[in-house]
Amino acid sequence: MQSFLFATGIEGSYPVVAGPTGAGLRVDEMEKTGHYRHWKQDLSLVSELGIDALRYGPPYYRVHAGPGRYDWDFTDEVFEEIHRRGIKPIVDLCHFGLPDWLGNFQNPEFPRFFAEYAEAFARRYPWVDLYTPINEIYITAKFSAHEGIWNERLRSERAFVTAIRNLARANILATEAIMRVRPDAKFIQSESSEYFHPCGPEAMDIARHMNELRFLALDLAYSHDVSGRMYEYLFDHGMTREDYHFFLNHDVKPVCIMGNDYYATNEHIIHPDGHTHPCELFGYYVITRQYYERYRIPVMHTETNNRDTGAGEKDGRAWLEKQWTNLLRLKADGVPILGFTWYSLVDQVDWDSALVEDAGNVNQYGLCDLDRRVRPVGEAYRDLIGLWRHRFGNEFVWLR
Repeated sequence: MQSFLFATGIEGSYPVVAGPTGAGLRVDEMEKTGHYRHWKQDLSLVSELGIDALRYGPPYYRVHAGPGRYDWDFTDEVFEEIHRRGIKPIVDLCHFGLPDWLGNFQNPEFPRFFAEYAEAFARRYPWVDLYTPINEIYITAKFSAHEGIWNERLRSERAFVTAIRNLARANILATEAIMRVRPDAKFIQSESSEYFHPCGPEAMDIARHMNELRFLALDLAYSHDVSGRMYEYLFDHGMTREDYHFFLNHDVKPVCIMGNDYYATNEHIIHPDGHTHPCELFGYYVITRQYYERYRIPVMHTETNNRDTGAGEKDGRAWLEKQWTNLLRLKADGVPILGFTWYSLVDQVDWDSALVEDAGNVNQYGLCDLDRRVRPVGEAYRDLIGLWRHRFGNEFVWLR
């Protein structure tokens, strides 16, 4: 059995953005942060910091070359080293983008081809037992089909519903495909934990709608019957009865751990016209408790860093302490919380513009900088792990 996991991740986003000409530009964070050149050093840092688990995704757009065709060369090298070092991978199979040949998340063929890829991966690496089939379904659909900044770059409710339907369906089919190969696998569904605060009485209705919509990805993924108003919203924007019953009839929740991602930007003040600005009022404890009460399955804190908390070394350490304290309170109150993640291992590039601007801005969110030097927050995380590992080692186990 696996004890409580202390984790980090390699930031592996690869959406297509408009680019300077508007024709579409692939943004690969593993390229921007130097991971393709320094991957051995990155894995060494994971071990050096005493971290148990690594959220890691092969670049899907590079690996899945076409129907039934794969390029495993880079992935084979990396996973051999992960396995040799005894690092526990949480394999992220789709992180905000698709191979060019699949187009975008409006493509109804995406779910079946993605399930094919997931099964092929599981057969090639049968020792892997923890997966995030699709990272942050809600954010993927929102940024691609509602905010118009990634992939299909559409801005409509219908496009959003189409994207989230296809993504959730793909996630379920991939889960089932992996389980045919590895029946004891577990699925940590990393999802953005959101909350919308109304700016005043006139924003109450839109806040209510958005606070239902934030659950939609997990509602579909976990066969959770939505409210009457959300049901109407889905059907008004293209969901069919057959679509909806697919989700009700494919219950994968018993093999899932809910991954809750939380940043200071995950809470929003919302105005009547729908525009928002970030605020941190409730914090990780309150919001994660809401998600847990809805789904009642084990939880893992799967992403956080000092994004928009007043960035700097001192703030990184303070934010780490704040998130950890929230986790301890959840645990003390009976929430089965099974792991914690500082995301990511090294600094990121251009996340201040959600990857839309190719400005080369280094975002100091990592445990280490881009020269692979450990930051003070990395030292603090190493110390935290050393302090708490033995306390938690015998208290928490994955539910089998």
